Amino acid sequence: MSIHNLILNVDSYKASHYLQYPPGSEFVSSYIECRGGEFVEAVFFGLQAFIKQYLQTPISAADIDEAEAMLHAHGLPFHRAGWEHILQEHGGQLPLEIAAVPEGTVVPLHNVMLQIVNTCPSCFWLTSYIETALVRATWYPMTVATQSREIKKIIAGYLEETADSLDNLPFKLHDFGGRGASSLETAMLGGMAHLVNFQGTDTVSGLVAARQFYGADMAGYSIPAAEHSTMTAWGKAREADAYANMLDQFAGPGKLVAVVSDSYDIWNAIENIWGGVLRERVIDNGGTLVIRPDSGEPVSIVTESLERLMRIFGYTTNRKGYRLLPDFIRVIQGDGISRHSIPKILQAMKERKQSADNVTFGMGGALLQKLDRDILSFAMKASAIRIDGHWHDIYKDPVTGPEKKSMRGRLALITNATGDMETVRLEELGERQNLLQPVYRDGRLLTQTSFDEVRERAAL
Repeated sequence: MSIHNLILNVDSYKASHYLQYPPGSEFVSSYIECRGGEFVEAVFFGLQAFIKQYLQTPISAADIDEAEAMLHAHGLPFHRAGWEHILQEHGGQLPLEIAAVPEGTVVPLHNVMLQIVNTCPSCFWLTSYIETALVRATWYPMTVATQSREIKKIIAGYLEETADSLDNLPFKLHDFGGRGASSLETAMLGGMAHLVNFQGTDTVSGLVAARQFYGADMAGYSIPAAEHSTMTAWGKAREADAYANMLDQFAGPGKLVAVVSDSYDIWNAIENIWGGVLRERVIDNGGTLVIRPDSGEPVSIVTESLERLMRIFGYTTNRKGYRLLPDFIRVIQGDGISRHSIPKILQAMKERKQSADNVTFGMGGALLQKLDRDILSFAMKASAIRIDGHWHDIYKDPVTGPEKKSMRGRLALITNATGDMETVRLEELGERQNLLQPVYRDGRLLTQTSFDEVRERAAL
């Protein structure tokens, strides 16, 4: 039994759909869009990874045999003739064409981002068969990349108001989500999607994916950091020794080191250890100590930590009138961080005249796991079918769910006269450029997109 059998990468009911289309069916054209949700636009990302990982390996006779046995035992029909046609006539490669916007493109909601159609009339059923795998492979990295980018907008806004520059923006949201993701592949895709917008991560599998699927030599960075086990291993009585060891091992000119400091009492750690017995070492360490207050209500914890550190170590007032800790010390908050809590923390800091440049955020489950397909109302729908040589529109328009109304016909995406993206019917394209470009056809990846190109398109 192989979990990599593409024929079984499907919802059960899809196995019976080849018997449900009208006689004379030849081609089915479907599209993907975001129909609504919490954001006004979405970052298109993840298609190339799916193609490279799943669509370039041909199906085999063993795959067909395995799928037939399983689906029959499962209570469903199996289109053996259809899959054997793909094996014999197409070398096991799926006769499909996928056209899409370039990855990293930011597309307003309610627009086509991807269109897929079969290239062999005998495989009219294949377009919708691939929906399960294709939707799952794209909604998740797109949603992570979109949310990450929306948070980047928020942080950038506060930096513009309270800091002298946006130089540190690429490292203001650090990925702590690897262990909270539902699987290695989830961490891989989500970690990579976050790196479209930021360069800080502890999710190594995201780096691996960015290199494997998009050619990124090194997409993100991290620093030595403590966890509670390495600090509490010293015992409460030797907490100061644990912190001193972190400086011994990792501090120095140009270096950064992060130390979780709430194992027992964050206020004691700030006042009496970092600001007491180790104060001179912190000042003279040559690099930057990043203190992590990891528990408590995030808004009050961050602002109070900054106030105490400023009282102990001093601060400067920048050109915009906001206070900034000395370069040798900063704060990272990694508990309770989400797209909802970050603006609350930054607003509270702003009200206390604390620059947003004092803090970095570490985001875990809310970055990679607390997401679903409904955040962007992500969907793939069939919109056109060719029967006996003639194209016909397909659409749904539920009386009880008008928000689920789908588009009709074969589609194109254009930039209209006002500079906005707009979905039009393919036959109405005329001389205008279709932003949907063929990416995959019959087992071949037609264009290679680099991670740098993705980042450039998604940039604020």
